[in-house]
Order: sequence, then C-alpha cells, then structure tokens
Amino acid sequence: MVTTGIGDDVPAKVPARGIWGWMFFDWAAQPFFTVVTTFIFGPYFVARLTADPVSAQTTWSNMATISSVIIALLSPVLGSIADQSGARKPWIAFFAVIKIASLFCLWGAAPGSPVIYPVIFMILASISAEFSIVFNDSMMPRLVGKDDIGKLSNAAWGLGYLGGMIVLITVVALLAGNPQTGKTIFGLMPLFGLDATLGEDARVTGPISAVWYFLFILPMFFFTPDAARGLPLRTAVRSGLRELRTTLGELKRRRGISLFLVARMVYQDGVNGLLILGGTFAAGMFGWATIEIGIYGIILNVIAIFGCFAASYVDRWLGSKTTVVISLTLLLVATFGIISTGPGFTLFGLVPLSTVSTGSLFGTAAEKAYIGYGLLIGIAFGPVQASSRSYLARSVSLAEAGRYFGIYALSGRATSFMATLFFSLVTYWSGSARLGMATLVIFLAGGLLLLLPTPYPADKAK
Repeated sequence: MVTTGIGDDVPAKVPARGIWGWMFFDWAAQPFFTVVTTFIFGPYFVARLTADPVSAQTTWSNMATISSVIIALLSPVLGSIADQSGARKPWIAFFAVIKIASLFCLWGAAPGSPVIYPVIFMILASISAEFSIVFNDSMMPRLVGKDDIGKLSNAAWGLGYLGGMIVLITVVALLAGNPQTGKTIFGLMPLFGLDATLGEDARVTGPISAVWYFLFILPMFFFTPDAARGLPLRTAVRSGLRELRTTLGELKRRRGISLFLVARMVYQDGVNGLLILGGTFAAGMFGWATIEIGIYGIILNVIAIFGCFAASYVDRWLGSKTTVVISLTLLLVATFGIISTGPGFTLFGLVPLSTVSTGSLFGTAAEKAYIGYGLLIGIAFGPVQASSRSYLARSVSLAEAGRYFGIYALSGRATSFMATLFFSLVTYWSGSARLGMATLVIFLAGGLLLLLPTPYPADKAK
C-alpha cells in the first residue's frame, strides 16, 4: 500500500497497482506524440506526402494551431464538469474511442493524396489526447501526498518516454525501409511487407499508436481508483459551468496561481513548438528520411528517460519550480543552438563546419552538432512538463483539481497557436524555416522571466 499524508485534503491509501495503473497512462499515450506528431508521421507529412515541403510544414503548423484553439476553449469547461460529475474514467474512455479511430485513419495518408484528411484526423486525435490528459492529470492528487507528487509525475513522464522509445525503435528497426534499398537499418525487409516508397513505414505509426494506447490504458481502468460518481451529466454540465466562472473569479485573488498559469502559458508555447516542429525542421534542413529522424528520436528519448528519472529526485530535493527553471534554461540553450546551425556552420557561422559527409548516418558535422543540441532538449523536455504538472498539483486541493487542471490545460494551449502561428507567418514571409524556429526563443525566455517571481507552491502567500 502507498501511504500518503494526513489531513482532510490528503488522499486515502492507494494500492501500488493503482499507482502503476495511473503511470501506465503516460506509457500508453506517449507513442502518439513520439512517433506520430514528432519523429515519424509529422516529418513524413512535411517531406514526403506532397512535393512542396515548405507549404506542407505550414499546413502542419496550421493543424497544430487549430487543435490548440479547440483544446484551449474546451479544456477548462471539461475540467469543471469533471469535478461535478466526479468520475474521470468515463471521459477518458469517450475520448479514447475518438483518438483510436482517428489514428487508424492516418493509414490512408498516401503520397499524393489530399492532405485535408490527415489534417482532420490529426486534429481529432490531438484534441482527444489532450482532453484525456486533463482528466488523467486531475486524478494525480488523489494518489499520493504532495511531497511525493513531483517524484510521481516525473517518473510517470519518464515511463511514457520509455514507451514512446520502444515503439520508435520498433518502427525504425523493423518497419522503416530505406527508400532506395527498401530494407531496414539492419538490412532486413520491413515487417508486413511495408513499402517505404508509398510512405507505409510512416503511415503505419497511426494504427500502431492506436493499438498501443488501447492496450496500456486498461491497467488504469482496472486498478486506479477514481473519484466517486457525482451529479448526473446534465446537472454536472450546468454546475460545472457555474463553477468555472467562480474559479476564474478566484484567480484574481489567488495571485500566485495566476502568475504561474500565465508563465506556463507562455513557456509551454515554446515547448509545444519544439515538440511539433523540431523533427520537421530537421527533416527539411538535412533531408532526413524516416530512418534518420527515427534514430534522432531514439537518442532524444533515451536521454529524456534519464532526464525524467533524475528530475524526479531533483524535484523532491529542490522543488518543482527550480526543476522547471533549470529545464527552461537548457531548452533555451538548445533552441539557440538549433537555429544557429545549418549545412557547414553552427553558432550563426562563428564556428564553420565541414560539409564533407562520411556517408554514414548523420555524416556531416552540422548534423552531429544538431544532435548535440538535441541532447539538451532530451534532458529538459520531460522535466519541464512533468514538474509543471506537479507544481500545480502541490498548489490546489483535491476538490478543485479537475477545474484547475482544466485551466492548466488552457494555460498550455490558450496561446500555443501563437508559437505555431508565428512560425507559419515568419516562415511564409521570409521563406526561411530557420527564422520561423527562432520565434520559439521569445516564448521560452518570456515564460522563464515570468516564472522567476512566482511563489512556490503557487498558493503560498508571497
């Protein structure tokens, strides 16, 4: 049994299998973000689905913008309704059906086919994934005491990266064929006879992520305790909307939480931008195919796993705020390095690099430099999100967790379309994806500056 603290606002004892069931939600959910959004399907959409990579990258960014607006508008509403209806699992199940069906439909995104259909399915999958996360995150304060929330959050995030990495390795090693030879990196024919020239090695990531998600959310449904069922749905909707208005009014008085949510709103824009655009930027600059992008993703995920598990102890030792500040600093350095690197140079030409390729994977010096900066992203990417989640969980009560995690999702998405929109506008205006990526620095640095004066926990009087 896992014992938590004492007091009226402390969760009851939860069996270890309930804790692991909740953690396995991150394990189940992460492959969608790893192999579909970031490293495999996203770069395929940009580099191979159409004959115009710049236009495709703008379309991918616009897809993310539309998803973010929908998520921002509805997450607080759903979180407040969840507090009134009580149980979270029915909501997670409802959105799981939409997500799984949408991911299966990505198989139809063959080269030369209309891009509108994968865009629609990605929007549906993205909003379903994020809404499910709202309900799952709001379960966390019921599982452990506040002293252990940071460790739990980072450990679950690290477990998620491990799951994403396993799927990514499977795709790269067994499914992704070289477009020239048709064979995998190990010289084998792809499983199921997948044809890389038809993009089947990338398109299959949708169905794979769907099956993975279905299988591994089951432990959460079977073993993790849920809140008691509350009001009937129709009554819960009316009550939840009233509660949301009350919560928004509370934020005027709870200044610390307001400051944290604003800061998180800004820096999460930059984090989301790196997640959505980082892989596609590399594919466009270096012409990486599925194998290169996949191995790059594997490297980042290996580092991310260690980063999250190390951060779980840093969070407990130094606190969630310090962990987030360190992570944002590393992401700023990494983003600056990425946008300063191109074929033959890094640091905006201050350090020239050889353009001669060794003929192996990542054969040029610029590609190796890009991977070096990517390691910093791997170290910091998980902790900045996991410790932000624990930052809020330490700052609110159990009874208000749903509505505040709904607003937390709003803070992560309310202006996240700004990062991708800025990228699209600057890239379109300048014709340079590098300048578009540079806009992410504004969001990361701005959020960090806003976070520094925020109290910790956020409900603590300054």
